[in-house]
Formats: sequence, structure tokens, C-alpha cells
Amino acid sequence: MTAQDCAVLTMAVEAGGGADKAQRFRAAALPYLDEVYTLARYLLRNAADAEDAAQECYLRAFRHFETFRGGSIKPWLLAILRNVCRAEFARRGGLAAATTESLDAAGQAVETVWGDDSATPETNALRRFDAETVQRLISQLPDQFRETLVLREINDLSYREIAEVIGVPVGTVMSRLARARALLRAAWIAEERET
Repeated sequence: MTAQDCAVLTMAVEAGGGADKAQRFRAAALPYLDEVYTLARYLLRNAADAEDAAQECYLRAFRHFETFRGGSIKPWLLAILRNVCRAEFARRGGLAAATTESLDAAGQAVETVWGDDSATPETNALRRFDAETVQRLISQLPDQFRETLVLREINDLSYREIAEVIGVPVGTVMSRLARARALLRAAWIAEERET
């Protein structure tokens, strides 16, 4: 999200409730804005829809902030985002019409996995290709596996937190994650064979 989007969201949050509530919400929730947006990009595959979903998520979270029971707010926000993506955007056809444009925000998170910063131009080009390939391969995974993989590997949630977000038992999370990794590995190997 842009700085302007963040400012608009902050003003909407402050207008919707008391200043104290707004301050507490901002301190607890805004640090996770990039992660919420990243998950939205993976789920919706469209930058504009992802921005709308992130804003709607934060507005709903603020409205219901008094129901938050404490602990880590990140899984709570991601569960709200998931509901926004599934309900709002599926209803208007956003999921069916999603495009496969590049995932810039998620790409930055993936690129940091590849190693040191003192690389040559050739290795930087290979890293960019690898990151773009990983993004593309992840975006091709079936929804339930893509969602679980992104929540674990990019948003760094625990199995229990993922289970809370998607509303399934921890064993199902572990199974989906194993299956997602196997599918991603197989797709990567097939990609290497083609090149």
C-alpha cells in the first residue's frame, strides 16, 4: 500500500472512534499492514483488489477492535482479511477475474530468502529470475495450498496461528503445508527441466 493509502486509512480509523481506541489500534495493527497486503495479493492476484481488501480488513478490524481478546493481533487481522477476500471479492467475481500480474510486495519478501547482498550482476539477475519463478509457481498452486504456504513461509505464522486464521485443525495445516511444498518442489523441478 502507498503512504497515501495508509494516511487515508488512518484518518478513517480516527474518524470512526475515539482517539484512544485509534491510537491503540494503530500501535497494534499498523505494523502488519504490509503482511496483510502481501497475503491479499497472493489470494486475489490483483494489486487494486488487494489494496481494497487490505483497507476493508483494517476498517472491519477497527470497528470490532474491542472484541479482540489480546495475544498476537496478526492472526486475527489475517483471518479478517481472509474473510474479506472470500466473501466480498468472491461475491463480485474478484477471485474468478483475478489476473496473474507480478507480485511486487510479495516478491520483496521472497527475494530476501536468496542470500547475501554482495552479489555480482549475474547472480542478481539469477536471483530475480528465481524470485519471479517462485512467485509464479506459488500463484499457480490451488487456493488452499497457496494460502497455507504464504501464511507460513511469507507471513511466518505458526501452525496454530494458521489454523486459527483459516479455521481448520492444526493437523490439516501441516498436511496442506506438506502438500503445498511438494507441489511447489515438483513445479520447480519441471520448470528447471524446461529451461
